[in-house]
Amino acid sequence: MVQTSPHTFHIPVMGLAFSIDTALKVARYGISSVASLSDDALLEYTREHYSKLYNRPYLPITQKEEDYRARRVEAFLNLAEELVAQQVEELRQQEFGADTELDKYFTLLPDASPLKATYEQMLQTEDAQQKEALQQQLRSAVVPGSIDVNIMTKLDRVNYSKNGEPLPQEYTDALAALRGFAKSTVRSSIVFSAGMNMRLYGYLEQFSCFLPDAAGNFRKKVIIKVSDYRSAMVQGKILAKKGVWVSEFRIESGLNCGGHAFATDGYLLGPILEEFRQSREALREELYSLFSSALASRGIHVPATIPAQRLTVQGGIGTAEEDAFLRQHYGVDATGWGTPFLLVPEATTVDEPTLQQLVKATSDDLYLSPISPLGVPFNAMRGTSSEQQKLDRIDRGKPGSPCEKKHLVSNTEFTAEPICTASRKYQRRKLEQLKSQQLAPEVYQAEEAKVLAKECLCDGLATSALLLFNMTKKAATKAVTICPGPNLAYFSGIFKLHEMVGHIYGRFNALNHTYRPHMFINELAMYVDYWTKKKEEQLEELTDKQLKYLQTFRDNLLQGISYYKQLIPAMLKDQLEKQAIMLDELLAVEDQLQFQKLEKAVAV
Repeated sequence: MVQTSPHTFHIPVMGLAFSIDTALKVARYGISSVASLSDDALLEYTREHYSKLYNRPYLPITQKEEDYRARRVEAFLNLAEELVAQQVEELRQQEFGADTELDKYFTLLPDASPLKATYEQMLQTEDAQQKEALQQQLRSAVVPGSIDVNIMTKLDRVNYSKNGEPLPQEYTDALAALRGFAKSTVRSSIVFSAGMNMRLYGYLEQFSCFLPDAAGNFRKKVIIKVSDYRSAMVQGKILAKKGVWVSEFRIESGLNCGGHAFATDGYLLGPILEEFRQSREALREELYSLFSSALASRGIHVPATIPAQRLTVQGGIGTAEEDAFLRQHYGVDATGWGTPFLLVPEATTVDEPTLQQLVKATSDDLYLSPISPLGVPFNAMRGTSSEQQKLDRIDRGKPGSPCEKKHLVSNTEFTAEPICTASRKYQRRKLEQLKSQQLAPEVYQAEEAKVLAKECLCDGLATSALLLFNMTKKAATKAVTICPGPNLAYFSGIFKLHEMVGHIYGRFNALNHTYRPHMFINELAMYVDYWTKKKEEQLEELTDKQLKYLQTFRDNLLQGISYYKQLIPAMLKDQLEKQAIMLDELLAVEDQLQFQKLEKAVAV
C-alpha cells in the first residue's frame, strides 16, 4: 500500500468554512486536510485573520483588481504553507518529555506506526547519547500533513466585466481557482468533486506543476472524488490522455456523507470497493499507457515506472474496526473522517451556537434535504439559524436571499444571465408564475414548498468562520447552514483532537449510547429510503424509462445485500453475536425490497 503520511486518515472538505483553516490547526501533527476554494471572499477573510494573528503584513486583494479570484487563492495558500512550515519548525525545536506539541505529534500516531515505536523506545532509553540520537532521528522524521484543496467542478460560473461582457473562460470560477492553486507555493493535491468539467480538465494541461519531473515526482497532484469504479475509469482516462496523472481516487459514499449527496443507481459502497480491489492494478496500468503516450507526443519525459496511485474511502465511517477493515480487506491507503471532526474545535471552525446544536443532534435532526440551489440532495441539520432566517423572510412576505456572492447561480428561466434559485429575485418571479397558472390548491402548495425550500449556501456555509474571526457585524450575515452527514447522530459531545484521533485508532470511544448499525447497513438503509421516495414520487405517472431505472436500482441493492451476506464472516471475525445481528438486518431490508410492488398502472 502507498503511504505518504504518518497517519492513515485525512479530514475531507466540509462546507466552506468548517475546514477552511483546518490545515493551520492540524497539519503540524502530520494530519492532511482539505479546504474549499469555492469562496474567494472567505479565503481573503481567512488570510486577513491569520496574517494579523501571526503578525504578518496583509495587503488586501479587492474585487476591483485584475484576476482577483486567482490571486486570492494563491495568496491564501502561500500564507498557509508559510505558517505551517513555521509551526513545524517551532515544533521540531521543542524538548521531548514535557507534554509539548513535539510529544503530541508522536502520541497522536497510530499504535502500529514505526515512528511511534521509535518514540516509545526513546522515552524508555536511559543512555543519554543514545537518547539524543533517537531524538534527532525523530525530529528529522516530523513532516506536516498535506494542505489539500477542493474544487467542486459544477461551480464554474462565468464572470462578467464592468460593462456586462462575459470575461474569457480562464476567468470562470473553477479555472481561476485552479490557476491560483497552480501558481501557489504549496506542494499538495487538488481534489475535484461533483463530476466532470471538460473545460477545467483541459485547463490542467497548461500548468507544468502537474507534470512529472525527471524522477517521476509531481509538485502538485490531482485527486478525483468518485462514487464508483466506472467514474474513476472514465475520468482517469480523460485526464491520462491529456498527460495528467490521477494520483488518488477518493471514493465517497453516495448518500452516507456530509454536504451534497450524489446517489449512485443503487450501487453500495462495499461492492464498489470490491470492484476497485479486483481491478485497481489493471486500471493503473491502462491509465499509465494512455498517460505515457500523451507525454511522449508532447515531448515530455515519461516516468520509467508507473506513478503511485492511492485509493482512499470516506463517508459514514464510525469505528476503528470499520476503518481497519476498509484498509486491510480492500487495501485502501487511507480513510476520510469528516463529520465527527465538526465536534473538535481544535480541528474545525464551527461557531459556538451551531456547535451546541451539533452536540445535541439526533437522527431526527439530520436529513437529506432539498435546500441546495443546485437541485442536488443535501445532507443538513434541522433548526439552524439559516433555516430560521429563511422562515422569517417567508413570514415577512420577502422570501429568498439577497444573493450577493452568486457562486451557485444556474437558472435562466426568467433571465438571460443565470441567477440562483435561493435568491429573492428568482423566488419572487417563480411564485408569481405559479399564482398565474391557477393550479389546484394542493398542487400550488407543493410547488410553492419546492421553491421556498432553497437556502443561500454561499452565505450559510461560510458564516461560521466570519463569526469566529469576528469579521461580521450585520445580523443578516450571522445565519449559519451546516452540512453534517447522518453519522453525526452517533457522536455527542465536544472532543479534544487527541480524543477523536484516538477514536479512529481504537484508543478512545467517542460514540454515544445510540445503537449504531455497521456503516454498510446505515448506507443501505439510506439507499432504500431514497429508492422508496423516488418510487412514490413517480408511481402514478410511471414511464418505461422510470420503471427501468427503479428496477435497476432495486436489483443493484439486492445484489449488494447478497454481497454483504457473504462478507459478514470476514468483516466480523469471531463476533458471532454481531454477525447474527447484521444478517438479520440484511434479511429485513431484503424482504422489504422484494415485497414492494413495482409496476405501471394499467388503464381500464
